[in-house]
Amino acid sequence: MNVPLVDLRAQYEALRPEIDAAVAGVFERGDFVLGESVAAFERAFAQWVGARHALGVASGTDAVEIALRAAGVEAGDEVLLPANTFVASAIGCLRAGARPVFVDCDARTHLIDLYLAARAVTPRTTAVLAVHLFGRLVEPGRLRDFASSHGLRIVEDAAQAHGARCPEGGAGTIGAAAAWSFYPSKNLGAAGDAGAVTTGDDGAAARIAEFRNYGSAAKYEHPRFGVNSRLDSLQAAVLGVKLRHLDAGNRARRALVAGYRARLGGLPGIVLPEDPGGERHVWHLFVVRVPRRDAVLRALRDAGIGAAVHYPEPLPFLGAFASAGAKEGDFPTALRLSREILSLPLYPEMTPPQLDAVCQRLADALS
Repeated sequence: MNVPLVDLRAQYEALRPEIDAAVAGVFERGDFVLGESVAAFERAFAQWVGARHALGVASGTDAVEIALRAAGVEAGDEVLLPANTFVASAIGCLRAGARPVFVDCDARTHLIDLYLAARAVTPRTTAVLAVHLFGRLVEPGRLRDFASSHGLRIVEDAAQAHGARCPEGGAGTIGAAAAWSFYPSKNLGAAGDAGAVTTGDDGAAARIAEFRNYGSAAKYEHPRFGVNSRLDSLQAAVLGVKLRHLDAGNRARRALVAGYRARLGGLPGIVLPEDPGGERHVWHLFVVRVPRRDAVLRALRDAGIGAAVHYPEPLPFLGAFASAGAKEGDFPTALRLSREILSLPLYPEMTPPQLDAVCQRLADALS
């Protein structure tokens, strides 16, 4: 049995009538840029997140840049972020004019190690980019205490954490601003690139609205620099439909993770991801650790299982950041994890027979 890492066609088939009607509505209105569906989605998403404002942008990468700018990060500032995240997090820092300062991760949570982050603070550090990696929420209390003790602003990279919440706060409500990606494979995914920024600051929201639209609040008036990063109405229409099903999708992910745990817990050599309980994790990815990872990955793919690695190389060791001169000993945890981690198929429409097939093929590969 072939099992993909993510099955976007199955998701579309489940929602086809709603999605087709929403897209047709955009064509009927002809409001393809900043249209009715964008405004409706922004209101619904802000309410769902628990934020005062949500503003749609063209991509998650744009969202990181714009969220940092909205939080007051300026050219020459340093921004702390984990070494084991997707490259868009660091690119967003660079595009905002800041210098990304990489911090090693915690082996247990895979999230930024705030103890090591404290040692990386310099007089030029102004913000911490908290990445809620794989769907797990960076603990709001610890994050706020860390930022407060060092006089830093918190900006969230919530691209993988749609719906991660706890009593102390949820993704998108912890810092000055939060960046979201709606890349198709995300828990809330569009039909292409799309993103958003959430914030509780009225002034920041106004600046974001102008910046994403060429620095303009009124047509042909451009008092400030801006870019073209507007959420397409067609994408907003798709997202508006999927948002209504997101809580159910996250519940399905948790049920599948429980199934993985029951089936894989006794396998020798495998390390399962920690479950923090409740809604602190929305399981965008189910990432295990295995010995002989590359050989296991090849065996799974040969058997038709769509496994992957998120991510095969810590950011400081990529060519784009070679000028920083990172050495292997600088980020030992991120480097070790990058050689052991393996992402297994996970999506709400996944069936019990598919789950069984993945676990059986993984057991075969490990043996």
